This record gives sequence, C-alpha cells and structure tokens, in this order.
Amino acid sequence: MKPIEKKTLPALLRRTIETYGERPAVCWVGGTPVTYREFGGRVGALSAGLSALGVSAGDRVAILSENRPEWGIAHFAVTSLGAIAVPILPDFHTDEIRTILAHSEARVLIVSQKQFAKAEGDGGLSCPIRVRMEGFVRIPDGSTAEAVAALPGSDGLDRTPDGARDDLSWASRPVREEDTAAIIYTSGTTGHSKGVVLTHRNFVFDTLATLEIQRVTEEDRFLSILPLSHCYEFTIGFLIPLAKGACVHYLDKPPVARVLMPALETVRPTVMLTVPLIMEKVYKNSVLPKLSANGLMRGLMKVPFTRRILHRAAAKKVYRTFGGKLHFYGIGGAKVSEDTERFLREGGFPYAIGYGLTETSPMVAGCTPRLTRFRSTGPVIPGVEIRLEHQDPETGEGEIYVRGDNVMAGYYRDPARTAEVLSPDGWFRTGDLGKLDKDGYLYIMGRAKNTIIGPNGENIYPEEIESVLNRSEEVTESLVYEEEGKLVAAVHPNYEFLHRELEALGLTKEQIGHAVRERLEAMRHRVNASVSKFSRITRIVEHPEPFEKTPTHKIKRFLYTGKRHGKGKEGKQ
Repeated sequence: MKPIEKKTLPALLRRTIETYGERPAVCWVGGTPVTYREFGGRVGALSAGLSALGVSAGDRVAILSENRPEWGIAHFAVTSLGAIAVPILPDFHTDEIRTILAHSEARVLIVSQKQFAKAEGDGGLSCPIRVRMEGFVRIPDGSTAEAVAALPGSDGLDRTPDGARDDLSWASRPVREEDTAAIIYTSGTTGHSKGVVLTHRNFVFDTLATLEIQRVTEEDRFLSILPLSHCYEFTIGFLIPLAKGACVHYLDKPPVARVLMPALETVRPTVMLTVPLIMEKVYKNSVLPKLSANGLMRGLMKVPFTRRILHRAAAKKVYRTFGGKLHFYGIGGAKVSEDTERFLREGGFPYAIGYGLTETSPMVAGCTPRLTRFRSTGPVIPGVEIRLEHQDPETGEGEIYVRGDNVMAGYYRDPARTAEVLSPDGWFRTGDLGKLDKDGYLYIMGRAKNTIIGPNGENIYPEEIESVLNRSEEVTESLVYEEEGKLVAAVHPNYEFLHRELEALGLTKEQIGHAVRERLEAMRHRVNASVSKFSRITRIVEHPEPFEKTPTHKIKRFLYTGKRHGKGKEGKQ
C-alpha cells in the first residue's frame, strides 16, 4: 500500500479507494454492502450538492443521526469541502442539541428522520439549511417530523452523475492537515459540554499510529454498536477499517440483546469496540450466576487453578455467542471492573483495553490482546509522549500529560478553558491519574478531580472502591463520594437478583425492602474489610434508579456527589 500523500481525511479515503475500491465498505447487518468506489462516488456527489447549497471551507455542518451507512458518507462529504463536521450524539437532550447548533453556528444540519423532532422546534434560526440523512434530501422550511419521513429520496444531493463513479477530484481540493475537520461536543462527568476542535492531522495521525499496534486487513468485519458521533467509534471503529479496506456493519436498532445476538450470528465479526458496561453485564448476568450456583462452585472459584479452568470454559461459550471469529474485542471509554477483566484474561478472550480522550483523537495508549497486562491499558501508541506531573514519590502516581499530533487544537470559542489544559509547547493536561511500570505500561488510577484526600493526606480513589462494590451480584452500579469528611457509597442494587432471592424466602414486599437495606449494610462491612483503613465507607445509600451517564457510560458524578445527592435511602448504621 502506498504511503498517504498528506494526513487529511480526503487523502486517506482516496488511498483506500485506489487500493481497495471493489471491497465492501459499509452496510446494514444482513444488507448489501456499498463498495469503497461507490462510497467515494457518493461522497463526491454529496459534497457537490452541499457546495451548491453554499457550503464552503470553514463552514460548520452538523450531523445528527444514529449510526447508519450514510453517516460516514456525510462526514467525508463535509470535510472534503474543507468544511467542518459537527457530530451530535443522538442521546443528547433537545436543549443540548440546540445549544450545540447555536454555539457552533452550523449552517447546515444533516439529520435522520428519527432525530428530526429534537431539532425541529428552533424555528430554523440557528441552522437555516436542513438535509435528511436518508436520501440526502433538502428539508423544506417549516416541515414537521411526519413530512420529513415522507420526503422522496430520488432527488437527493448525492445523486452520482453517469461516469462520475471514478471521479476523485473531490479528494484533491486544497484541504490542509492543520485545517479543522470536526468539532466534537462532549458531555462529561463534570456537566459542562465542550467543543473539542480536531484537525485532519489529529484524526489521520491517530488512525495510522493505532494501526501500528493492531493489525487490521481487508478481510476484517467490524460490527459497530457505539455512536459514530463519539470520537472513539469514529476513529477506531470507522477510520481504521476504512484505512485498511475492511467492512463495517451497522445495526438498524439500538444494540439490546434481542437485536445484538442475531446480528453477531449474521456478521460473525472479527473486530468489535465496546464500553465496559456490555461485557460487565454479560459476566454478571450470564456467567457469574453459573459460577456461583452452589457451594461447590463457589469453593472452586476461590482456588486460582480451578477458577482459571472454569473461566476458560465459560469464556469459550461467550466467544461463540459473539460469533466465534473475534480476534480483537476493544474496551474503552471507562474502566472495566476487576472481576470482569479477570474473567476475560483467564478465559483467553481476545480483549484489549485502550486509553484516550476526545481531546486526543482519541487513542493515547493500547496494545493487542496477546500483550495485555491485568488492569493496564498497555503502552503509549507510537509517536505520542506522556509524562506524569505532581508524581507521588512512593506510589509513582501522577497526573497524565500528553503531547503528540493526536492532541486537539483547543476548545471551540473557549480560549480560557483551552489555556487551562493545553500548554504553549503542546502538552495536554488530561485530568487523569496514572502510573507507569518499568516496561512503559500505563495504569489509570482515576480522575484527578474525583480524588478524595483522606484525613492524613492519603489519596483515595473512589473508582477503586466502586470496583470492589460492583463485584457483588447484589450491585448493578455504585458511586463513592465525600460528604462532611466521610466516605459515602450510593448503590443501585441489582433488584432482579435480590428480589428473586428474597421472594424465594417468602418475604413480603415490605420485608423485601427492609432486607435489601440490610444486605447493603452487610455489603458495607464486607467492602470495608477488603480496602485500606482510610478508604472505608461510613455510610451506604440505596439509589433506586440507574445513575445518569455520559455517552461513554461514565456516571455523571456531579449530579450525585455531596449534598447534591438526595435521592437514595440510607442503610442501617
């Protein structure tokens, strides 16, 4: 494969078309794939259509859609013009979407009919031109969601003229590596969305550097289940297969079990990217109950040798459930629970954990499944530097700073916040705490802002205590925070497991509620027996509803910490 002429998205796609033009590029699960040559033809036609609507270099074009084959075509059509894509997560609230449209000053909104209702109420003031994703048809002013769904698709902006299928002139426009390719608005655990400005160089550098640590070929099949509007899925789950001529398959419904299971059987993916929640659910709901079904099994699980045998047998079944062809199961976005990773590792499941942020395009560290180390994200990817600031001389832990061509240009229209995290010499302050082993493997300890200082100056990482809590079958998720100098744990119980077990004892509804609180208090004592003295929980709180989360399934801690948490029921003291 010839070297890429310059690190821009159009140049990356052009090289793929010239090398893998007749290979399948994207499709629905079970559908007919679009080849890379056809993909390029539609990109060229849509970019010409957008240009006719007045879109030019530097203009912002928002994309609001669930994952679908047209999503990548839209993104490339925008960026090949030198315009700037503004991907919007479909999970964002209507108010957040309208704020993003206004803040980015998007001239055009490309929106799927499912998402149109979220944007139809702003009167067209913030986004004067709208295009339906299905068929790339212009949406008339004043249209309702029903009218958008009924628009014909035959006169779309991506009509490819006869003879234009092989026309790659769109890839030769004067787009520079340092030009902005996208503004990605994050919704983090702190509650303040930021517009992360990423350049063409950022995306392409991170794609090529990541490919140096994990082999992908044109024979690979990716099953996409994370939102393309998030940097993790866009770079690793879309640009990487595109760079190597692999095919990406998309679900036409959310990836719940009844949709995902048949899709896995149909596609038999070789590569998948996920967040920890997916495998944690598989482990806790399907694997763990069988491995703790009786006293004998629980006894065998306490012995490392027999536990590894049981994990390997269980992991083989899970592997077959995922199609039986995976060679890379990537986990990112948050820290996976210790018990789940131990199961994957001892079971021989081909997993790897990556570390990165939207601000780093996203990958910073990672490795192949055969090189993983327990609880580590792996070494830093080629061409990227990290250093640990304010390092603890005893533990080696410090705040992670990153420098490289994957680091963002800044936050859009926010110089003050940019200056807080980005130094003049290019070092980006991640806000994450980590440490390195002697071989350069990175271990993430938690968020610097989440760290609690103990009474004697000890660093307390709430994520580590939460990991201990979440090991229990009785817990779905948890959050540890400080209140009046004491550690408090808010726990969302696994009500299905608890009620099934307690109902079998013949307890009434009222008795079950009381028993759940007693179980939580007993859990507090078990956890306190297994953590450092300064990390012991003073109080445990029942949180009846699931915690609200970011798009990468991290709990929005700011909603629940300290006195702002008031939704739970306290356990006995």
